[in-house]
Amino acid sequence: MRHRMSHRGFSRTSAHRKAMFENLAAALLKHEQIRTTLPKAKDLRPIVERLITLGKKGGLHSRRLAIARLQDAALANKLMTVLAERYASRPGGYTRIIKAGFRYGDDAAMALIELVDRDPEAKGKDSGPVHSDDEEEAAA
Repeated sequence: MRHRMSHRGFSRTSAHRKAMFENLAAALLKHEQIRTTLPKAKDLRPIVERLITLGKKGGLHSRRLAIARLQDAALANKLMTVLAERYASRPGGYTRIIKAGFRYGDDAAMALIELVDRDPEAKGKDSGPVHSDDEEEAAA
């Protein structure tokens, strides 16, 4: 029987699962669109929706809670300013899940989870080392 077992376990310990969803939430808020498995996207949605509602609420306590949950003050600042402003008139439903086929290796159902009215420029921003044209010419 599955009484009082409301969420998926993902074959992980509770600490690992919590860390995984913190990282996924941070990535989604940073890039405003990520690709993950469908079950993870479905479980990530309420976490991100609560964070955006926290950002809309504003205040020092909400900011500290956001920093504690995201482990990143700059990301919490984006949540409190940019995203809170963008979704000020929206009463909920800040994310969208789009099915994206199946992964090649294990045939897992994949999905895109993105923020509604997202900024296309945020995708891939600050996601890795940036090479300037001078470095590329020197390497060639």
